[in-house]
Amino acid sequence: MNDWTQLKLSVDRHIAVVTMDAPPVNALTRGLNDELVAVLDQLSDTPEVRVIVLTGAGKVFCAGADIKGRGALVDGPGALRAHSRRTRECFHAIRECAKPVVAALNGPALGAGLAIAASADILVASEQASAGLPEIDVGALGGGRHAMRLFGHSRVRRMMLTGYRVPAPELYRLGIVEACVAPDALMPAALELAEQVASKSPVVSQLAKHTLNTIEHMGLRDGYRYEQDQTAILSKTEDCREAQAAFREKRAPVFVGR
Repeated sequence: MNDWTQLKLSVDRHIAVVTMDAPPVNALTRGLNDELVAVLDQLSDTPEVRVIVLTGAGKVFCAGADIKGRGALVDGPGALRAHSRRTRECFHAIRECAKPVVAALNGPALGAGLAIAASADILVASEQASAGLPEIDVGALGGGRHAMRLFGHSRVRRMMLTGYRVPAPELYRLGIVEACVAPDALMPAALELAEQVASKSPVVSQLAKHTLNTIEHMGLRDGYRYEQDQTAILSKTEDCREAQAAFREKRAPVFVGR
């Protein structure tokens, strides 16, 4: 694994914990952006990792774009296009990561931070967390399309047009996060979910994530047909045969990842 400067990485019992660590508010600097993409690509190809927990150091999950450093990144012909492309790819790296990603929101997830959270597979939140689109206050846009994956019509527009931040208890009430817990209970809750994912066949969980990404914008008939086709592929794997044998024999399965 690389030596990271704006994130921390640990791996234990098939779970990788990736912590954004770019003080003071984990703004999405170019460095953090590039390191997130790189670490997620590496973990996608790391067999011993079955699930990833993504969180932030300090009191903020991610405060969004690095407004202070943005000027230097978009100075010159083509620079803005390149910067925008890098940012998009950061979110896609999470959504398209081969391994399921649990986002543990330790604090505000704003703008690009909301997009990072919305790109994860499962979300849990500290009581101190919130989600918002504050770009209107700095003359920008961004994160609205990602917010549409989590919130309804009126709420997204309220967030984008007023900068309203949705507090963690409301995120839980709306079913956007799976848990809203005290700050010191956040990582145990996230790791408990991650352990549940890690206990399943990595072959099945990875194909399940890929399938969900693929069918998200399909109609019912085509989406379910795609799932059936993927089930046929899984039926030929060792893990599928082991899962069915363990079910018949009423024992815990032992997965080999193929």
